Amino acid sequence: MPTGTPPTPPRTDTSRAQPARVYDWLLGGKDNHPVDEAVGRKLPPQAKDAARQNRAFMHRAAAWLADQGVDQFLDIGAGIPTEPNLHQIVQRVVPTARIVYVDNDPIVLRHAEALLVSSPEGATEYVQADVRDPGGILRQARGVLDFSRPVALSLVALLHFLPDDQDPRGIVRELVDALAPGSHLVLSHAASDLHADLARQVTEEYARAGIRLGFRTRDEVARFFDGLDLVEPGLVTAPEWFRDEPAPPAEDSGIHAGVGRVPAGGAA
Repeated sequence: MPTGTPPTPPRTDTSRAQPARVYDWLLGGKDNHPVDEAVGRKLPPQAKDAARQNRAFMHRAAAWLADQGVDQFLDIGAGIPTEPNLHQIVQRVVPTARIVYVDNDPIVLRHAEALLVSSPEGATEYVQADVRDPGGILRQARGVLDFSRPVALSLVALLHFLPDDQDPRGIVRELVDALAPGSHLVLSHAASDLHADLARQVTEEYARAGIRLGFRTRDEVARFFDGLDLVEPGLVTAPEWFRDEPAPPAEDSGIHAGVGRVPAGGAA
């Protein structure tokens, strides 16, 4: 059941494209506006594949973590709810699981009541906050999650919206430093080194809409996992990351993805 009531949402700006709404359009959702669709239509067809691959990776990683007994999740950059959402995946396995969703887009807040439909035994909460304020996110999340126990931190398809001048590594470090041993970082990130021409095209189209991107190489993405133990199969493309279920169909991808575990002594 929900642990709180979302505040009254601010007015949604429909004059400019927003990443969560463009992502919703790429996934075939209906909670977007013409300005978002206009951006999506200018992107290469592979952008829809990337959105789908990100989503499927999140499903596989969340289900595997729940199977390992992880019962607390902090999903930053949650986006517009698309079923099945993270809490539905997790609570099928662990009905008592507690999930905190975080996003800074007002339209996501507008859909928070639907997102907050938890299993009766568990809890979900929505926090409107910006990843660039990790301290504020942690303060609010502590009202629902017990950070003395393992938490799965999900940063799926988020960090490439933070260019280097916004200190994404410092942000991730502050979030990971708050996690107890046995916690996990679930991360996917658009690649600059797998399909350079496509990456450049996507970056330019988003820039025309006023959205800055910072795609990164595999080595640059690997630095987000510094101090963590990468879970097999390591840092791979999104369709290549799976654990106990049958392998997903092989397909080309421009997304790096991985899961890292906080070791017994904490992140180095």
